[in-house]
Amino acid sequence: MNLKFKMNYLKSIYQRYHKSIRQAKKKILDEFCNVCNYNRKYAIWLLNNPLKEKKFKSTRKRIFIYSQETISILESIWEASGYLWSQRLKAALPLWLPWAKQKFNITPKIEKQLISISSAQIDRRLRNKKNRKKKKIYGTTRPGTLLKHNIQIKTDNWDVNTPGFMEIDTVSHSGPSAEGDFILSLNCTDIHTTWTETRAVMGKGQILTLDAIEDIKSSLPFILRGIDSDNGSEFINHHLKRFCDNNKIQFTRSRPYKKDDNAHIEQKNWTHVRKIFGYVRYDTKFVLNLMNDLYRNELCWFQNFFQPSVKLLEKIHIGSKLKRVYDKPITPLQRVCKCKNVNPVKIAELKKLSLSLNPFELSITIDKKLSKIYDAASKYRKIYKNFKSEPYVVNNSVPSNLWLDS
Repeated sequence: MNLKFKMNYLKSIYQRYHKSIRQAKKKILDEFCNVCNYNRKYAIWLLNNPLKEKKFKSTRKRIFIYSQETISILESIWEASGYLWSQRLKAALPLWLPWAKQKFNITPKIEKQLISISSAQIDRRLRNKKNRKKKKIYGTTRPGTLLKHNIQIKTDNWDVNTPGFMEIDTVSHSGPSAEGDFILSLNCTDIHTTWTETRAVMGKGQILTLDAIEDIKSSLPFILRGIDSDNGSEFINHHLKRFCDNNKIQFTRSRPYKKDDNAHIEQKNWTHVRKIFGYVRYDTKFVLNLMNDLYRNELCWFQNFFQPSVKLLEKIHIGSKLKRVYDKPITPLQRVCKCKNVNPVKIAELKKLSLSLNPFELSITIDKKLSKIYDAASKYRKIYKNFKSEPYVVNNSVPSNLWLDS
């Protein structure tokens, strides 16, 4: 029942109500409350006050600026880009459009709409699909006690205007149980450029962790100047301490049980590892090689070349509210290219590589490789459910045609 009907009904009974006796007024009032679903006191107030003419404005129909084809292409880019949030997606659209024109029938009108769409409009149009992409986060980091007195707790801020100072952490792929050996992802992110490198390691062995860090160091487009880790035993050991001393790398650690000290890497643990590989248990050499192949190639290129990131510039306190101010979203490669202390040969190679890569094909390749990793993990789920105290043996051989369709 709309307001216009209620006001017309009020006009029809208004004069009759005022001319009626007390008993008749009571019946008219009861009927008015039942028909219009008004509170009795409010109905009395309406009938006893002067009747005013209300002007009803005609409702304006919303004009849809963006066509359904534009939103459909936007959803496809959003899914292929790894479900970027609105501001990062808006910054990524110019990078993806040249390749999107080859994949979709994009007219000049659709291209103009994709470039002009705001981040708030992207949020509104993708709201329903975003609500389906929610997962939990957990970890298995345990504090180590060795060498804590020799490794300083980072209490000052690094020179964030220079690349090479990285936060490192491990993400467990143990599934429902942490018994036995399982794969962990060693995740590293540069504070200044947001460049991220990841390697898969079997177990928390100190030597294996150090080998992965050396591999990451050799693949960086800049010099590794410092690392900051948590207090896990895979980091707090003589091997990593000696490696940092020999290579003149500043080695610091966070405060125990204070994850906010490593806020940069904790965020990347979700977006670059957990969101991709989920919570399944991976514990074979076969899967280890598959993950490292993906980490070193397609996933690294996709995240560093085609996924813009933002950096927090300042926090402003407005009364009891906290306002965060971020910089303009750009890709890690674009941030690295703006730096002075980088390897020009590697930068030239990375630029050439980024221009030759199609992000849509890259996204499809990543999905295919991930499906093989998921299938390889699911083969041992039934065995793992029956696993209690005795270990089981699986085939650790890795075929040469690793990623070919069977």
